[in-house]
Amino acid sequence: MAEPLLELRDVSAGYGEAVVLEEISLNIMDGAGLALLGRNGVGKSTLIQTIMGFTHLVKGTVHWRGQDITRLKPYQRARAGIGWIPQERDIFPSLSVEENLGVVARPGLWDRAKVFGLFPRLEERRANMGNQLSGGEQQMLAIARTLMTNPSLLLLDEPLEGLAPIVVEELGRAIADMTKQGGMTLVMVEQHAEVALRMTDTAVIIERGRIAHRGRSSELIRDQATLDRFIGLNIGT
Repeated sequence: MAEPLLELRDVSAGYGEAVVLEEISLNIMDGAGLALLGRNGVGKSTLIQTIMGFTHLVKGTVHWRGQDITRLKPYQRARAGIGWIPQERDIFPSLSVEENLGVVARPGLWDRAKVFGLFPRLEERRANMGNQLSGGEQQMLAIARTLMTNPSLLLLDEPLEGLAPIVVEELGRAIADMTKQGGMTLVMVEQHAEVALRMTDTAVIIERGRIAHRGRSSELIRDQATLDRFIGLNIGT
């Protein structure tokens, strides 16, 4: 049996003295997609940040390709192949689109030509500064820049938050294409649960810092009772 790309074993974590996540165990296989769902404030973003090493780990371990990386710093996890796109996007506002991409580039499948193929709008604006882009374009740049590091795992924290519906649709298509083209492994926190479920294999619902439900995304999208109970979401199928 193949070992998971990423595995969390009985993880409890938080910030300072505050414990946000309790006894989280999950794994994701290479090339798979995992949706992290739940209401606001239940610990989804904290889980993403725990994978990256930004939180205080109270107990448990984090494993990457079978190796214990619990004590690795965030930059070491990034070098190992974990890519993170935070809610804040964190692009470089005073650098051009092309410079944003070039400053982080590492050898691999994803290069300028490939990310411009995924996001044609960025190629049209390649000379624009980061602060001259719309919110949707900044999000495209944040994703494209992380792809330029050629990660094996991509952590997306609310990538569609605050964007117009037409941009949500465009970005959703691009993320789906990205996973198909590059065999990218994906962990996605997203309030647009239907979008996340349609582009992932499995789903976990977090409630009060614990895993309240886990299963196949294709089944959860049809499970209205569970969606109502934990997310308060009505999906028309």
